[in-house]
Order: sequence, then C-alpha cells, then structure tokens
Amino acid sequence: MVYLGKSRVKDMYVGAKPELFRLASDMRKNLTEPERVLWKHLRKFRSEGFVFRRQHPIDFFIADFYCHKIKLVIEADGGYHSNDENRKYDDNRSGELERFGIEIIRFRNEEIIENTERVMSLIQLKIDELSSPAHTGSGGQEGVRL
Repeated sequence: MVYLGKSRVKDMYVGAKPELFRLASDMRKNLTEPERVLWKHLRKFRSEGFVFRRQHPIDFFIADFYCHKIKLVIEADGGYHSNDENRKYDDNRSGELERFGIEIIRFRNEEIIENTERVMSLIQLKIDELSSPAHTGSGGQEGVRL
C-alpha cells in the first residue's frame, strides 16, 4: 500500500478510499489488450520524466493511466463507452476530474490497436502542451474524445 502521509502523494489520489486501491490492484492484473499496448508505449515517457501509473485511483474513480506531473489521464474506451448512458457517465466523470485540474484524453480501443502510432503522436502532443511553460493548467476544459 502507498504511504499517504506526504501531502504530495496524497494529492495524487484526491481522497480515494482504500477499497478503490484494492479494485485498482485487481484491474492492473487484468489489463485489456488495448491497455497493454498503451502501457508498453507510455512507459517510454519515463525517460522524459513523465511517469504514468496504470489503473490509478483518483477521488471516486479509477483512471486507466495517469501522469501526476502534468495531471493527465488517458482512457482506453471499449465499445460500451459509445452508448448514450455510458457517454453521459464518462462526460460527468471527466467534469469531476477536471475540477482537480486534471485533463483527460480518450481513445477508442480499436484506434489504440489499429493506429498505435497516431495515438502515441497525439499523446506526445498533449504531453508537450501540458508541460510547456506557457500552459496554465486551465482545468475545466472538456476532455478530448477521439
């Protein structure tokens, strides 16, 4: 379990409850194929100082991938995300995370598998944007849905 005594570390989880950490741990053991592909490529950003975490608890949610340094969540959306009810949930979830200054970028599972290079280019652009000195961390912007 992560030591939550340091405010910087605690800030990374925004009050997530212990049961969410257990669920996230189980989810890390059962990644989908698109999540595996993303994880393989996201780990390469560590050398640039951008550490992504898999199945990361934040508040009441579990983000597929999260980089605390630039407050970026990357979501891999399966087919069930395309129906109206789930899309509404995703939009509300994004709004909640944006209250904490976290930006969200979403990719469909098919796109991750079939066009990994494009997905990684878009992620690189978002990392560049969020890590640039000109970025003010505006939060409140709508998550990107691709």
